[in-house]
Amino acid sequence: MRCPFCASVENRVVDSRMARDGRAIRRRRQCEGCGDRFTTYEEVEAPLADVEKRGGLTEPFSREKLTRSLRLACKKRPVALTTLTEFAARLETMSSARARKTVTSQEIGDAVLAFLRDLDPVAYVRYASVYRSFATIDEFTRELQTFRPSSALDAAPGELEDGEPVDEAPADAAPSEDGIPRHESGIGLVEPL
Repeated sequence: MRCPFCASVENRVVDSRMARDGRAIRRRRQCEGCGDRFTTYEEVEAPLADVEKRGGLTEPFSREKLTRSLRLACKKRPVALTTLTEFAARLETMSSARARKTVTSQEIGDAVLAFLRDLDPVAYVRYASVYRSFATIDEFTRELQTFRPSSALDAAPGELEDGEPVDEAPADAAPSEDGIPRHESGIGLVEPL
């Protein structure tokens, strides 16, 4: 093992212990050349699943690539990084544990979409827009509609589900000088265009 500080190959193990829930051994090493210490990890190399892409090519499953795409979808969202890395590790384990060692990119994408749908709707739509390659705004809008509850939101403007008209302003709202109905608190109820 080369020292990351001076590139010497002469070093000794100072400490060894279990790490990563028993799936790795963490070793502290001290360089004989410069005296600096560094850490290495030893893991069993598990056979990874192959991912079959849309064009038919295959590549090894990459947890880092999956985590990177999840982080991009969840950028500036209230989602913990550990949640994303744990999901990526679970998906990698599930894919590698299958009898058939080849998993399609569609299966991975669908699993990610199901995970993000429950986790964060904005992250879901971000990921779906890339994964499903929306070509038009209509496709994007249809995907957004899947989050909308079918209730009064589907009624025509100014009507409830049963067709009853909706009062445009509460009874205690009075028109102001600018014509915008205002609540007695003075807050405008309708935004001007």
